[in-house]
Amino acid sequence: MTGEHPFRSWISLEQPRLGTRVVYANDEFFAAKERLIEPAAPVFIADRYDDHGKWMDGWESRRKRGPGHDYCVIRLGVPGRLRGVDIDTSHFTGNYPPEATIDVCASEDEVPESGWVEVLPKTPLEGDSHHWHAIDHEPVVTHVRLNIYPDGGVARLRLFGEVIPEFERPEDVVDLFALQNGGRALAASDEHFGSMHNLNLPGRGVNMGDGWETARRRGPGNDWVLLALGARGTVCRAEIDTAHFKGNYPDTASIEAAVFEPGDAVSHDSERWRPLLPQVKLAMDQQHYFESELVDTGPITHARLSIYPDGGVSRLRLFGTVAEADDAA
Repeated sequence: MTGEHPFRSWISLEQPRLGTRVVYANDEFFAAKERLIEPAAPVFIADRYDDHGKWMDGWESRRKRGPGHDYCVIRLGVPGRLRGVDIDTSHFTGNYPPEATIDVCASEDEVPESGWVEVLPKTPLEGDSHHWHAIDHEPVVTHVRLNIYPDGGVARLRLFGEVIPEFERPEDVVDLFALQNGGRALAASDEHFGSMHNLNLPGRGVNMGDGWETARRRGPGNDWVLLALGARGTVCRAEIDTAHFKGNYPDTASIEAAVFEPGDAVSHDSERWRPLLPQVKLAMDQQHYFESELVDTGPITHARLSIYPDGGVSRLRLFGTVAEADDAA
């Protein structure tokens, strides 16, 4: 079951499958820096030790005996705007840092030496806790630096935000909803078994948990998810993939499209929604391709995937061309 958190409408920029990497830590004596962005939730194994001491599921430096502080640098796989963070000290109790800050920069260097801007001032941390903080920083960034004072361990650093893509040739057909192209899920009627943010991840789903799946609907109605495209564009081909969903795939599905300007409220019950893909039959564990079935809507900014009545979808692809400035006006 997916949990609620303050930044659930933003995507997780720290995901390794986006190409994000932990590229440097000044000290990782007790626990490797790479664990800081592991997708899985951190665990505690009581009797597990290694050559350096107690094994911990996170990044942990040794006890500092002199001046200074420890830090770790993360290079994002795709440039983006940072909207929020979670500094997670789960399972770190007597060894968590008392304070932390976060810096960002935009650089082509693997480990930048300059250009850092502080976006989270020194803030207190507690052991075995989540620390959610909104970030107010509009420039696009490529690197994030977590500074801990003076030392200690952090289980996970989650970086929530939006991908800012660069479309070199607007005439090219691209997946307008792909995460790497700036697409993101905004809201869903239900995410009991699987997150809406799995719908536009790279590649096909690895298992049934790597998709969007709702609880069994026992009343009237149907489930839905609202989606923002990475850029205003015209959809010419769609793919609905039910990989790994066999006894729990939706019976049918439809896609609606709309235009919402920046600052507009994107809602399920808006009168702006128009048919893009009329209701179609789905099959289990299969990629479904639609082209001639699509309605010509012109350039759009948002889509709504509706499934009837409930179930699981692994991936959704919305291929199209980015609108020219005149078309987007």
